[in-house]
Amino acid sequence: MMSDAVLAAATAQVNAARAAGSVPVVRTFFDEPTFTATHVVHDPATRRAAIIDSVLDFDQASGRTSHGSADAIIAYVREQGLTADWLLETHAHADHLSAAPYLKEQLGGVVVIGRDIVTVQQTFGQVFNEPASFARDGSQFDRLLGDGETFALGAIPIVALHVPGHTPACLAYLIGDALFVGDTLFMPDYGTARADFPGGSARTLYRSIRRLLELPRETRIFLCHDYKAPERDTFVWETSVDAQRTGNVHVHDGIDEDAFVAMREARDATLGMPRLILPSVQVNMRGGQLPPPEANGVRYLKLPLNLL
Repeated sequence: MMSDAVLAAATAQVNAARAAGSVPVVRTFFDEPTFTATHVVHDPATRRAAIIDSVLDFDQASGRTSHGSADAIIAYVREQGLTADWLLETHAHADHLSAAPYLKEQLGGVVVIGRDIVTVQQTFGQVFNEPASFARDGSQFDRLLGDGETFALGAIPIVALHVPGHTPACLAYLIGDALFVGDTLFMPDYGTARADFPGGSARTLYRSIRRLLELPRETRIFLCHDYKAPERDTFVWETSVDAQRTGNVHVHDGIDEDAFVAMREARDATLGMPRLILPSVQVNMRGGQLPPPEANGVRYLKLPLNLL
């Protein structure tokens, strides 16, 4: 969880960015098959860029991967004359495969995730009976970040905010005045992320969200997913702290922790497993790398039977 000092520094960053007009440009690519929003964020002064939560196309029926979604991002980065410094993952996703290694090969950049990914690797290493050669130390990623660690996108500061609850390793990234929250929050009319995955906690999720919502109300929030709430016909992935505090159906101002936990746990008990959770986690806990080839030169994804 964020300390008070981290939150104070993050708040100061938002206020300074807006006062100076030093705010990042965000271009979003939405993958409708997985309902995933990938954000390309850049500093307009230096043209340095970050790509957040990329998608590797995967056809589950055939077991084939492809790069159409990633290639669209590559084309945009090159057309805009951007330099990709960072490939940021908010967590080990359970609903899509990461394209970070392919993007790194094509564009460069440093692959980043929260340092608590090691907890996910240890848990799911057992689920998939990974061999001893599977490293459970996060070394598949270029950089592991903890709460409050800072770096930069050109001249715009970035702070990593640990927001566990959906998974133990979730990070949000505050880039200038723009907050990228992964699966922690959805649009106000849709609510919040589930918290019933291994290592998840509805109570921890509530505390993570409420700390994020202490940032200045004008802070822009960019989401990783949108599923179109009932009576809404378009996909949307940008909101604000103010909109979440006043209108989030699960966690607006006035909803206390116990009420949220009761709602979230009851709702989660009705949800099925995400369609791509088994292939996604196997790949994403490896930093987006596919499992190594077996003796016949073919790579395989495992399907544990009657376990989950």
